[in-house]
Amino acid sequence: MLQVGASGSEIERKFLVSGEPPDLDGAAVADLRQGYLVTCDAGEVRVRDAGGQCTLTVKSGRGLERVEREVILTREQFDVLWPATAGRRLEKRRYRIPVKGLVFELDVYRGELDGLLTVEVEFETVEQAHAFEPPAWFGRDVTGVDGYTNAELAVYGRPEGAHL
Repeated sequence: MLQVGASGSEIERKFLVSGEPPDLDGAAVADLRQGYLVTCDAGEVRVRDAGGQCTLTVKSGRGLERVEREVILTREQFDVLWPATAGRRLEKRRYRIPVKGLVFELDVYRGELDGLLTVEVEFETVEQAHAFEPPAWFGRDVTGVDGYTNAELAVYGRPEGAHL
């Protein structure tokens, strides 16, 4: 039986990390592995294991605001779907850093993407997202930039010119 998780609009900006992140002691941390069942211009379908919490997520759209539907999976359901993601996977450690009413999700990639660091910030409104002034350790804004979605990273690897 599938359980419904989150559903609705996701308003999120994604940045490369160019400076030293803040002290991560006390930040919530989880090891994630995710694989993509479908990736196309219209969206993606992925399965994720986040420290034992398994989900299936459908995202449509591109850029700052996307539609997201999430379903909670049992371990058995995840294990059945996982083999279908071969060649479209990534692993990362995610730190959740609360800052002034927002949460910075710092992703430290592993495997073939080892050394790549990104940070994502979700917002309540598009206006809030546009008004956000990133701290000094945030680098280039790659929201909606070809090559930097997690689906594209899983399928194509590190974008050419992406620094560590």
